[in-house]
Amino acid sequence: MKSVLAMFFTAGVVISSGCHENSYLDSIGEKTYVPVAPDYSDTIMWNEILNDSTGNGADVFYIPSTWEYDWITSDNLICHYADPSRADHRADMAIEMNGVAEYMADGNNFYSPYYRHITLDSWATLNEDTINRRYGDVSFEDVRNSFQRFIEEKNHNRPFFLAGFSQGGKSVVELLKVMDESTRKRMIAAYVLGYKVTPDDVADHPYIVGARDSLDTGVVICYNSVSDVKYIKPVVSEPNVMCINPVNWKTDNTSTLLNDSITVTLHPESKVLVVEGYDGSSLPNILDILNVGDYHGAEPWLYSECLRKNFRQRREIFRLSK
Repeated sequence: MKSVLAMFFTAGVVISSGCHENSYLDSIGEKTYVPVAPDYSDTIMWNEILNDSTGNGADVFYIPSTWEYDWITSDNLICHYADPSRADHRADMAIEMNGVAEYMADGNNFYSPYYRHITLDSWATLNEDTINRRYGDVSFEDVRNSFQRFIEEKNHNRPFFLAGFSQGGKSVVELLKVMDESTRKRMIAAYVLGYKVTPDDVADHPYIVGARDSLDTGVVICYNSVSDVKYIKPVVSEPNVMCINPVNWKTDNTSTLLNDSITVTLHPESKVLVVEGYDGSSLPNILDILNVGDYHGAEPWLYSECLRKNFRQRREIFRLSK
């Protein structure tokens, strides 16, 4: 918690006594509440599914997406973060964790931390300065701390996958930027589902390299899906420098069929997937920003069987190469 407090002392001013102990004036003068940092030595802060019964699998470190809206504390302070100490917030994140574990934990050990992700309302500002400030001050502290705990106490020098969806995909990119070389050498691949890798990301960190096929390792698998390029949402998918089609594992505009009825085509200039024949009407409209012409909410699920197979493929290739 000390590192988080230090950031807020730098960015703003702690509210004086008489108010909630975790209330702050942030860098733009808003009085807000920030939940207490999770203690990742506590098993309740983890969703763990251990399916590597043979020792020939790998580990998966998965960061979930955004589930909560802004909410108000009992003393009328606004909060822009999920609170992992709340059972209802953990239950929301667990829906996604358990869903992706259906295929990511196939023969693997799956570890996913509950964390103080920024809210949907934060994303709805469409102001990336606000998003990055709130995320960097609090959310990424949790992601980084939980990953360190994973590496030091759970991973035991095994090969691992890094994966995340939406805000979790952003977390994957940010973790790659701070990951040391010895740890990167054990990373089979990183999956950035429904988020972007920007020109600045790769310019400053040249080891962040996009996948070129279904078998290369140490690479980033990145994609976003839309019904038409006019529905690209910059907040999650632009500017983007890499994209791969998870159905045919090509980076050109070769169209391919998914489930015999859905056509998936990579748009090389925009670095997104154009999906035809998919009924996205069941996807919830998120504040008139996401799931409106795009298929953001479907990213971890639409291609799940392709990803299940790919986790196996890359895992086997990685083990054979060592």
